[in-house]
Amino acid sequence: MADLTSNFIGIKSPNPFWLASAPPTDKEYNVRRAFEAGWGGVVWKTLGEEGPPVVNVNGPRYGAIFGADRRLLGLNNIELITDRPLRQNLEEIARVKKDYPDRAIIVSLMVPCEEEAWKTILPVVEATGADGIELNFGCPHGMAERGMGSAVGQVPEYIEMVTRWCKQYCSLPVIVKLTPNITDIRKPAEAAMRGGADAVSLINTINSITSVDLDAMSPEPMIDGKGTHGGYCGPAVKPIALNMVAEIARNAETAKLPISGIGGVTTWRDAAEFIALGCGNVQVCTAVMTYGFKIVEEMIAGLSQWMDEKGYTSVDQFVGMAVPNVTDWQYLNLNFITKAVINQDDCIKCGRCYAACEDTSHQAIEMSADRVFSVKDDECVACNLCVNVCPVDGCITMKELPAGEIDLRTGTAVTDEYGNWTAHPNNPSQSTCAPGAD
Repeated sequence: MADLTSNFIGIKSPNPFWLASAPPTDKEYNVRRAFEAGWGGVVWKTLGEEGPPVVNVNGPRYGAIFGADRRLLGLNNIELITDRPLRQNLEEIARVKKDYPDRAIIVSLMVPCEEEAWKTILPVVEATGADGIELNFGCPHGMAERGMGSAVGQVPEYIEMVTRWCKQYCSLPVIVKLTPNITDIRKPAEAAMRGGADAVSLINTINSITSVDLDAMSPEPMIDGKGTHGGYCGPAVKPIALNMVAEIARNAETAKLPISGIGGVTTWRDAAEFIALGCGNVQVCTAVMTYGFKIVEEMIAGLSQWMDEKGYTSVDQFVGMAVPNVTDWQYLNLNFITKAVINQDDCIKCGRCYAACEDTSHQAIEMSADRVFSVKDDECVACNLCVNVCPVDGCITMKELPAGEIDLRTGTAVTDEYGNWTAHPNNPSQSTCAPGAD
C-alpha cells in the first residue's frame, strides 16, 4: 500500500493533506477535531501582534457562487485574521502540539512591516514547539489597507526584507504565502527565495466581489447597507492556482523552491494534480468549510488507491512529474491532429453539440431529419467545444489521426508520412506548407 508520509522542508506529517490558515484552524477545539479526523497538519489561523484586538464584522462574512445544483463553486470572505488574543492562541498551539507530536503545526503570522514587530513575535511563536511559520503576504482585504497582507505580497522588495528578518530571528522553517493579486507570480517567489525562504505556499485568496444585491444596490455580503471586496477561494480558483504553481515550478530561478499548493483542493485528484505540478503537499480550506473535517478520509483513500494503481510507493515519486510537459504556446506541435467522434449508442439527442458548433464555432456537426448528429471531419478543427458542452460523459471524444491516415469522407490523406498536413484543417482545398501557415 502506498506510503503517504510527508516530509515537507523537514516538517513531517502522516499525509500531505494540511488545513490552510482559515476559520477551520482558528482554535484548539477545531484543530484537535481535525487531527482526530486524520489531517496530517494545520496552518493555524493567522496571528497578529499583541495590542489592540482585531475586530471582525458581526454580520455576514461570506459571499458565494453556486452551480446549477447549488454546489458551492466559490466562496468570498471578508473575515480578518484571528480576533482572539495572541497569548491564548500561543497557549493552545503549545498544548495541541504536545498532544499530537506526529502532526504538523505551522503558525501563520501577519504583523506590521517593521523589523521590531517581527523580532518580537517570532521567539514567542517558536517557544510553542510549532514546526514552522507561514508569512501571510496574501490576504487582500481589511489587513491590506493597514499595510499588511497583500500590500506586502505585491512588493517583492518587502517580501525579501521580511523573509530575511524571519530567517534571522527564528530557527523554524519559513514558508512565504503568496498573493495571486499580482501580474507575474514568479517575481514574489524569486524575492522570497532571495530572502532565504524554505518554501512558498500559494495561492492566497483572489480579490473579488461575488455579487450585488439589486434591491439594496450593494455588494454582498452586505453590512448595514454597505459591502466591500473580499478574498475569493474554492473550486473555481483551482485553474488559477495550478497555473501559478506551474509558473514557479518551471521557472529556472525558482524550480528548486518547495511549494505548498493551495486553491480549490476538494478531492484527492485535485491534490494529485497540484503535486504533479511541483507541490510537496497541499492545503485545504473551502472544501472543509463545505463538507466538514472528515472529507480527508476520502482524500487519503483516493490518493492511496491511485498511487497503488500507478505503482507509486511514496508521494515524492510524482512531485513535479507534469512540469516538463508544461510549455509555452509556440512550442506546441501544430502537426498534431484530432477529430471529434460521437458515440451514437450514448447520444441522448439533446442537440447541445450541434447548437454550440453551428452557432459559435465551425459548423462541423450536422443534424439529420431524425436528430442523428454526426461530425463533418472536413470542417472539424478539433476545438473540442462539443466534448465540453455534451451532458453525457464520454459520448463525444477526440480521435488522434496518425500520420498518413485517410479521411474517409473526402478520400484524401490528412497528413503525410512525416505528420505534416496535406490539407489545411479549416479548408481542405488550401495546402499547408508549414506548421502555422495560413
